[in-house]
Amino acid sequence: MSFSVNVNGEGFDAEPRAGQCLRTYLRERGWFGVKKGCDGGDCGACTVQVDGEPVHSCLYPALRAQGRRVTTVEGLAKDGELHPMQQRFLDAQGFQCGFCTAGFLMTTTAAGFDEDKRADLPRALKGNLCRCTGYRAIEDAICGVKHTERPDAGQAVGRSLGAPAGPQVVTGTARYTFDMEVEGLLHMKLLRSPHPHARIVSIDTSAALRVPGVHAVLTHHDAPDTLYSSARHEHPTEDPDDTRVLDDVMRFVGQRVAAVVADSEGAAEEGCRTVVVEYEQLPYVIDPEEAMAPGAPVIHPKGPESRIARPENNVCGEVHGEIGTVEEGFAEADLVYEETFRTQRVQHASLETHGCLVYFEENEETGEERIVVRSSTQVPFLTRRALCALYELPEEKVRVVAGRVGGGFGGKQEMLTEDIAVLAAMKLHRPVKLEFTRPEQFYGATTRHPFTVTVKVGAKRDGTLTALQFRVVANTGAYGNHGPAVMFHSVGESMGVYRVPHKKVDAYSVYTNAVPAGAFRGYGLGQVTFAVESAMDELARRLGVDPLAFRERNVIGPGEHMISPGGEEEDLHIASYGLDQCLQVVRNALADDRSAEQAPPGWLVGQGFAMSMIATGPPGGHYADATVTLLDDGSYDIAVGTAEFGNGTTTVHKQITAGALGTTVDRIAVRQSDTDVVRHDTGAFGSAGTVVAGKAVMKAANALAGRILSFAAEYARVPQSQLRLTADAVECEGRVVTLKELFEAARGQQVELVGVGHWGGSPRSVAFNSQWFRIAVDPDTGEIRILRSVHGADAGKVMNPLQCRGQVEGGVAQALGATLFERVLVDERGEVTTAAFRRYRLPAYADVPRTEVHFSETSDAIGPLGAKSMSESPFNPVAPAFANALRDATGIRFTEAPFLRDHVWQAIDAHRRTGRTTG
Repeated sequence: MSFSVNVNGEGFDAEPRAGQCLRTYLRERGWFGVKKGCDGGDCGACTVQVDGEPVHSCLYPALRAQGRRVTTVEGLAKDGELHPMQQRFLDAQGFQCGFCTAGFLMTTTAAGFDEDKRADLPRALKGNLCRCTGYRAIEDAICGVKHTERPDAGQAVGRSLGAPAGPQVVTGTARYTFDMEVEGLLHMKLLRSPHPHARIVSIDTSAALRVPGVHAVLTHHDAPDTLYSSARHEHPTEDPDDTRVLDDVMRFVGQRVAAVVADSEGAAEEGCRTVVVEYEQLPYVIDPEEAMAPGAPVIHPKGPESRIARPENNVCGEVHGEIGTVEEGFAEADLVYEETFRTQRVQHASLETHGCLVYFEENEETGEERIVVRSSTQVPFLTRRALCALYELPEEKVRVVAGRVGGGFGGKQEMLTEDIAVLAAMKLHRPVKLEFTRPEQFYGATTRHPFTVTVKVGAKRDGTLTALQFRVVANTGAYGNHGPAVMFHSVGESMGVYRVPHKKVDAYSVYTNAVPAGAFRGYGLGQVTFAVESAMDELARRLGVDPLAFRERNVIGPGEHMISPGGEEEDLHIASYGLDQCLQVVRNALADDRSAEQAPPGWLVGQGFAMSMIATGPPGGHYADATVTLLDDGSYDIAVGTAEFGNGTTTVHKQITAGALGTTVDRIAVRQSDTDVVRHDTGAFGSAGTVVAGKAVMKAANALAGRILSFAAEYARVPQSQLRLTADAVECEGRVVTLKELFEAARGQQVELVGVGHWGGSPRSVAFNSQWFRIAVDPDTGEIRILRSVHGADAGKVMNPLQCRGQVEGGVAQALGATLFERVLVDERGEVTTAAFRRYRLPAYADVPRTEVHFSETSDAIGPLGAKSMSESPFNPVAPAFANALRDATGIRFTEAPFLRDHVWQAIDAHRRTGRTTG
């Protein structure tokens, strides 16, 4: 047959493969702006226009494009001019990681996207998902609201600058992990375990090797015996070594059994289907309480070298401690409240799935061949370190590169694909690609830790707290990656924020035969904050004390020590205090609120709030090295290791540098996330992009400013005190010496104008947040509407108000998903049953309110230029604030997330049947 299609004005006549979708057809021809987010028509990241109409290209057969005109995001700009909608997305910064942006642009620039659709965006955008922004910025972009600024030289800090990669994001030219061509690329697919606990007796790979196109089948016989953790931390001993690249014991449904490498994904999938595995099934346990009980199946019978707390009881890690005597504290109390709260598994759902490309190149310095790993990772340097340890390779033999990362949220602080792909590449000496499908992201990656938290809290009649006690059980799943650290962190700031004389904690991270948990935004604090803030609200209500005044009476103040039974962290300080302002945000919202008038007649209306505290960085050291260099054209170069995935660190680093050097951000380039061209960086996690990497950049920029002025003083024979750096020159008492001239003079004297900065992440400060909701509940259906959402954020000196606001809005939106409907369900065997977006509901545009964000006016004594972190912390107070509003509306204390509509209705109905009033 003859086939022809016009793509962005260019004709193609190559026939599609049988059954090929339009998405893969376009990407194979270099149109990388078309993204793979789900391959199920659920997320819209692959949206293109066919004859002007938007379609999800992952569902659209390529053959149907015969004779049609296809437009991708790369085809929107004409004659070098951006499409007006592309410009609007730049002006409003309607993106963060940007992986979904092309899909939104292709939907909103379609011929049928008229004024009626603009007036009904919840319906018009129902086919497009964003995990980062919270949708407000996207709405502003569509409506033509401009937020970005262009400050004068040296005035960038504190201004709403756009992201440097914005033009590439909106034109589809930003390069994510798989947006490149590699010659001779092989494809890997993984055979996964059908059993929750089993030992492999035998594997027959002969039939798979006969499949045309299959090059290799890797099993546990090909993998090293080395035990490691998929979690990445600066100090590997923070996590138990309980994992093998390929194991002969399966511990959850979905664990990788074998890897098939072939010329195509289809051949690799067929190879997986033909591998014959004989298993000896073993007893399994899914419930963490049962897993700790005597006689439970032991999931990891390993020795002390694995650093598992009590393997015989499936306890991965634990913490126990008491300050004062809680029994005395409860005896002093006039009222004691005790309740158990539960939180569910949640998927990170970054639209770019886990994956990597592994290939070979010549090291320019040594001339020797080395392995290159291009990965969707938040931790390129830690991944290189782990790969070198696993395969006994020197660091110069491995280069790890992160392109633009399509969302992370902690999920990509793991090594889940790089280890097995490198093994295959070394065996075959061919480039290898491994890209998770969306279902694999649910059962082959990690989730948020499910928690069961029993809180017991006592207070006197006047509202003074006397005792606080936690029993925490965190389900870490089949492997302990992040398990002990998440458990330890969860009971730190959540308990330390309250001034209580008697405190006690018993916390356990427990192995079960279920999908492993891992790092997730908030790192355990959100789960325990849900419990403690719900308990504090209930205790205040039962005492007849205003919940806000109750918090104000009992929270720690400026300069006080944060005391937790898990052990005081000596490097953690209240280096600036904005909690009082965060609580005042709630008080102001209450005072001026008229949103209850928007509730439909007969609906129950309630309001509630919660607060939280978080350390601005992880304990034990989080390191960043940065270099800022003057270039020959008078511009600057920043080299810093932290990865960019919509967290905004690239923008902030340029703003800090521009301020130090008196220049504009457009005169600064950034190199990052490449172990070959930048110095060490622990990684973009733990809210460290600004407070750690940013401080290293600040030190480097200040050092360079000093070197330039010192050299200029010598060169111009003028006292340094009389010199001033400007955008492109140094002013010397009326004389202007351009930076180009200075560079040439320095080069002539063999002087490098370079500044180097380092920061070790310690000491650390704390950030505070508050969240307030007014909601309405339909007692006849359980439907909930958010009438108003207000957030108070203590970010210290806000480096970029637009970006920081976006981080808060995105955190609130993601937390609302976890609060209202997101849940990874597993059956009685631990198998994930929600392995698709259409079975796992993500917040869509219609689900997310516009949250009013108010920043505290503080300046931190530790953070760079007074800044504090604000990427994780907005998530933490959302669930308890919502639960407290729901309690206010219905009179019912909901103790288990998510608050599903049918669960809410059932609780209200049961309340009615007992004859109790509701609301």
